[in-house]
Amino acid sequence: MIREYAPGDCREIAQLFYETVHTTNAKDYTRQQLDAWATGQVDLEQWDRSFQEHFSLVAVENSRILGFGDLDPTGYLDRHYVHPAWQRRGIATALCDRLEQAAPGTVTTHASITARPFFEGRGYVVIRRQQVERRGVLLTNFVMEKKRG
Repeated sequence: MIREYAPGDCREIAQLFYETVHTTNAKDYTRQQLDAWATGQVDLEQWDRSFQEHFSLVAVENSRILGFGDLDPTGYLDRHYVHPAWQRRGIATALCDRLEQAAPGTVTTHASITARPFFEGRGYVVIRRQQVERRGVLLTNFVMEKKRG
């Protein structure tokens, strides 16, 4: 089931984020990059605030969060993660379908090396490759867009 985010979801989402980055992205990023990207210590108050300001969804089964995603008011798809044990079951697609429907027009995201093929399969195009700095470590990702409507 996909439902809207609730403030009580934040702690579980933060743990899912950490596990997903350190498992799913391990084939494309170094340990140092993974540690800089997901330290295991997120500012829960700030994350909760941003989830409440964005259109934020969670995928849930038996009250366990399997994935989440959020879209800001400009059409920027900020976060989009599915727990490693639940990937390749349509959860990422279902979340993305709902998020894109809420977008005002063009949807933009900064896709990891790992996520790039998923977004390309949905019709996103790479605008540019970029290096982003997290805690003094550089990570490669891709600015991608999907034109809608």
